Amino acid sequence: ELVPTSGDPIETDRLIIATGGGRDSIGHTIASSFGHSITTLAPSLFTFHIKDERLAGLQGLSVENTTVSCQEEKLVQEGPLLITHWGMSGPAILKLSAWGARKLAQRDYQFDLHVNWTASLDANAAQRELANAKRDKGAKQIGTVCPFPLPRRIWDRLLVHANVPPQTKISQVSNAALQKIAEETTKSRFQVTGKSMNKEEFVTCGGVELSEVDFKRMESKLAPNLLFAGEALDIDGVTGGFNFQAAWTTGRIAGFASAAR
Repeated sequence: ELVPTSGDPIETDRLIIATGGGRDSIGHTIASSFGHSITTLAPSLFTFHIKDERLAGLQGLSVENTTVSCQEEKLVQEGPLLITHWGMSGPAILKLSAWGARKLAQRDYQFDLHVNWTASLDANAAQRELANAKRDKGAKQIGTVCPFPLPRRIWDRLLVHANVPPQTKISQVSNAALQKIAEETTKSRFQVTGKSMNKEEFVTCGGVELSEVDFKRMESKLAPNLLFAGEALDIDGVTGGFNFQAAWTTGRIAGFASAAR
């Protein structure tokens, strides 16, 4: 029997909880009343607030393949990165936020983000690429000689941050300066100061403990005929599409299992 805040009690012999996973979810309250554990809730799938001169005015630019990390929490993800008005977004950032949802929440979204703009090269390998460019294209300005797949405007910002004017002939750039450019390109560090939801969607990490649910039927192992679907469970995906699919799939399983009784 369910007792709503208004109206008569509702009696049912089967119940599917599909109330979503936000804070103060009535579904979690009901599940808890049947003895279910609710894992820690935290926002997932969000973008990063970063205020940094290297990004100023570059909103809309993207890099096809990067590696981003929060080294303090041993979080690493790869993929495209998008510069926004407020900082950084794109698949690499969203994946990092999803896999690190609880850890980043514990840090109150204040942490150092490391970006490898080449995705896979370390500083030594990047310096070798730059040295090859210096040998082969010494008469050209270093701003026009980028051995990495980066937009020109981002490359210029990295050069300036490494104290090398983009107009400098690459033949005149010292090996020490090349090393500094290589480190900036492969180990840029940005201070994250907050988060934003991706396109205003809200995805929650956390919910009903998965070990307490039979996934063949989406049924509670603690209370027969109590079933679950969607983000009421401790599930969340790395894009909104994955979360929709999880809701549809678990809802279908729960619906057929309930109807079969």
